[in-house]
Amino acid sequence: MKILLTHSPEALELYYGPRALAGLRAVGEVILHKGPLPLEGEALIEAARECDLIVSYRQSPGPAAVFERLPRLVAFLRCAIDIRNIDVAAASKAGVLVTQASAGFVTSVAEQIFGFMIDLARGLTKYSSLYHAGSVPKASMGRELKGSTIGVIGYGQIGREVVRLARAFGMRVLVHDPYVKDLEHAPLDQLLAESDFVVPLAVATAETENLIGEATLTKMKRGAYLVNLSRGNLVDEAALEKALDSGRLAGCAIDVGRAPDQMPTPRLAARPDVLATPHSAGLTRPAIEHQSMETVAQAAEIAKGRAPKGAVNAANWKRKELLAK
Repeated sequence: MKILLTHSPEALELYYGPRALAGLRAVGEVILHKGPLPLEGEALIEAARECDLIVSYRQSPGPAAVFERLPRLVAFLRCAIDIRNIDVAAASKAGVLVTQASAGFVTSVAEQIFGFMIDLARGLTKYSSLYHAGSVPKASMGRELKGSTIGVIGYGQIGREVVRLARAFGMRVLVHDPYVKDLEHAPLDQLLAESDFVVPLAVATAETENLIGEATLTKMKRGAYLVNLSRGNLVDEAALEKALDSGRLAGCAIDVGRAPDQMPTPRLAARPDVLATPHSAGLTRPAIEHQSMETVAQAAEIAKGRAPKGAVNAANWKRKELLAK
């Protein structure tokens, strides 16, 4: 079995790792992507022409052409949860299995949310930047997390972990998620009006596009902070800048945005009232190994003709018959 790993050399080191690569090589012959740029489009099709499996980095989309023009392809494995840039319908029509990884970054992302909140509330980056520039900053009053109110929008795995940690800090917690039944959730308007920190953790869908927009931001408590480590699609960035300019928000922190690969938009990230990191909240060794090792386990199951955990269209997997040839 031939397996194409689409990660660039840099992405391979950061987002896959030697242990997972060794595991994948135990399943089949691994073809590595040698170029520095994301492998996509015609380049992806050409690289995978003789391959049975594609193990895909998030910057390698799976459009219809991949499944239509690679008759040997048995499965397309995404080493991430987000499969929005994979045409699952086209894969199903062609009989190709699509898989995704489960969340391995819950702890990593939740911890960074609290790092961001403490930094925003105590001015750590501001002070350090002034010292690094050779100035002596003037001390200002900070805010404790204990006794502050956090508003969590979305009660999935990360949301639940954030709530657990917030309670451990002694924070008042408000949660809004109308799709979770076992939850006493606050109305969104109440959450926005009363929260010192608003943390959107909803899934990015058409429904949640610009969830944090002008109408939402004007309902937020004056002097509150926005902390977004979910998806850039949730935030109307023009409205966010307006809220920051007006002083309604005291600041915000972002690990995602509308730049390529869900990176923060450089213009927004450059603001002195914004803390930004390059979509790295989930970049810890345990988080990355969780997802990369899942693709190894998935490849091993596929090699045996079995749909693995994480398969999203197992009922349409017709090309597994090619494995017997």
